[in-house]
Amino acid sequence: MTEAWVLLLVFAIPLFAGASLALVGQHPVAAELNVGFSFLTFAASMLLAVQTVAHGPAFALGKLFFVDPLNVFLVTLTAFVGWTTSIFSRPYMRIERDRGKMTGPRMRLYHSMYQLFIFAMLLALLTNNMGILWVAMEAATLATVLLVSVYRTAASLEAAWKYFILCGVGIAQALFGTILLYLAASRQLGGDDALLWTSLNAVKGSLDPTIISLAFVFLLIGYGTKVGLVPMHNWLPDAHAEGPTPISAVLSGLLLNVALYAVLRCKVLADGALHNGLPGYLLVGFGLVSVLVATFSLFRQKDVKRLFSYSSIEHMGLMTFAFGLGGPIATFAGLLHMTVHSLVKSAIFFTVGHAAQKAGTQVIDDIRGLLRVSPTVGWGMMLGTLAILGMPPFGVFASEFLILTTAMSQLPWATPFLLLTLAVAFAAIFVRVQGMVFGDTTARVLEHSPALLPVFVHLGIGLMLGLYIPPWLATWYRQAAAMIAG
Repeated sequence: MTEAWVLLLVFAIPLFAGASLALVGQHPVAAELNVGFSFLTFAASMLLAVQTVAHGPAFALGKLFFVDPLNVFLVTLTAFVGWTTSIFSRPYMRIERDRGKMTGPRMRLYHSMYQLFIFAMLLALLTNNMGILWVAMEAATLATVLLVSVYRTAASLEAAWKYFILCGVGIAQALFGTILLYLAASRQLGGDDALLWTSLNAVKGSLDPTIISLAFVFLLIGYGTKVGLVPMHNWLPDAHAEGPTPISAVLSGLLLNVALYAVLRCKVLADGALHNGLPGYLLVGFGLVSVLVATFSLFRQKDVKRLFSYSSIEHMGLMTFAFGLGGPIATFAGLLHMTVHSLVKSAIFFTVGHAAQKAGTQVIDDIRGLLRVSPTVGWGMMLGTLAILGMPPFGVFASEFLILTTAMSQLPWATPFLLLTLAVAFAAIFVRVQGMVFGDTTARVLEHSPALLPVFVHLGIGLMLGLYIPPWLATWYRQAAAMIAG
């Protein structure tokens, strides 16, 4: 099978799966079908990765879709976490149905929208057209709005509307930025090529700097809203807290990455057109403010899912800061941090979901003694927390160390702020989690055995990446870092 056909297969599978589960999504076997389709998507993404490593970048349907070192590892990561989340989702959503929070029609909506959400993210990653990228991000927004509101409670509906309105405004800014990008490119490229990223990248040095400056600002604000950058972040804690926990996992672990990927594609074009460092300065500013605001918001959180959603804002800010620094080391660190954050944060949400089900609440002070009722959930949460807080030898420590050392040489004034936020985040989160894991408990046994294998698989990979990065993965990172850093 040629590379182009495999590329098309990667997002054709979840599209077909979404249509199929729209018909049978409320049947008891739908959860198994969801896992099966997700595995097929992951298998196709692995095949695409192997072929890309062997043969290099490739196009499909003319130049409408393409794969290169920057998006191929994100495609694989997205498909992998999407698969493991579907495994976790199977018993989790059955417990929600047994407790009356989900009905048959809601289960059908959940399973079909889950696959369409994966499809939209993969489409955003694989398209070569900046207009289709915008459409894919909007489709991902609409799918997750339905998923966040699936419980139909007042709180979940309010969170979904807040998400829809804020991200709708953001995506409108991105649309205006895309139009400006087309305006700048139409003077150099004719017809459909004016929105193809590869064509834009080839002529970026001759694009109008004034128009590109305006376009990048709008694109950064628009897609930055989806990243959760401060001050466009207010939708994120509510969406994480009120939607099903599997959706919280893929929101933090996947969608934020895809939105940041869109920003990076735009940054490459802006850097080539401007040559004044403006894109990097903006990313450093937004990233640092996001880290500071999110970190000092952690102490105010009483809901465990909101607590870790603010942690996601902090880490996305740290990645944005790293990409803003530029250079091969900081960009390599940002890509590594994207990977380990996706794995570790999704694993944490897996444990948080089952912990909340056991305690019957998401209130931190009411969740106690997880080790007594379920040692695997307790240890999974504690190890995941230590990993996300940057304790060695987990991969988060390695990426944060690279980011800090680069900041010391390039922006020494920012280093104390980063060190302070890391210390504050450690204190705020570790104290809360320690109370939830240890002590007496009133938790109950779950109706279905939780699927905790994905937790320890994710944490195991996160640990490995802190100790050893396989040569093929390091090559991906270096090639992608070279593209982003210019």
